[in-house]
Amino acid sequence: MHPIVKKSIVITGSTRGIGYSLAAAFLERGCDVTITGRSQDAVNETITNLRANYKGEPVFGFPCDVTKYIEVQSLWDNAKGHFGRIDIWLNNAGIAAPMMKFWELSPEQYDDVVQTNIIGTMHGIKVALTGMLAQGYGALYNMEGFGARGRNMGGVALYGSTKAAVHFINRSLADETKGTLVITGAIAPGMVITDMITRQFKGREVELERYKRILNIIAEKAETVAPTLANKILENTKNGATIAFSSPVKMVSKFLTAPFTKRDLFT
Repeated sequence: MHPIVKKSIVITGSTRGIGYSLAAAFLERGCDVTITGRSQDAVNETITNLRANYKGEPVFGFPCDVTKYIEVQSLWDNAKGHFGRIDIWLNNAGIAAPMMKFWELSPEQYDDVVQTNIIGTMHGIKVALTGMLAQGYGALYNMEGFGARGRNMGGVALYGSTKAAVHFINRSLADETKGTLVITGAIAPGMVITDMITRQFKGREVELERYKRILNIIAEKAETVAPTLANKILENTKNGATIAFSSPVKMVSKFLTAPFTKRDLFT
């Protein structure tokens, strides 16, 4: 067990990917964790898996579609009712469309991504900050991603623009919560290999094979990134902080050592 004060934590979109790995990392550190997903079946399966691996650690699950405000409010109410408090809220839920030129996307595709990544994050912000300001404490973190820091690449205009919006919101929230007992911040995990990335290349396996060469250099697995992020989140007391896994120095080191190391993050 890690010597960090026990916290009650809500993680949206935590039945798979980095959200699941963060839930596991917080449980390993003795925290109370509420996991969420869009379907009850996904939540039930995740709860079963986590309880099997972290016996005795308290984990609660609640289905929630973050695009629906009433469900996000219900998530807060049920998580707080179950554990008695919420110390940390992580807006992690997010999706991506297949990599393609923006005009090739259907209206349904970009509407779904915008509703989840931007509106869903906004719902989480409103619910969590309203509740935390009322209780007099808490920390809110929003998950950033490619596009948040001005990086650009063809095929990801939709996803990148939603993360750029979240980055702007994060900067504004840090100003708006100054002088309160609540802190806000960003999580910058870097490039993480999850099924969200591989789904973007569905039907384009040859292109994915080309991308794997660079991804095996710069990316990490979710279970590698999550423990470091969890420690930094639990230790942070600074408003407006960015909780990052990587750094420019680490990235340069990866490229310098790439010719001498063989990594396969896809097996």
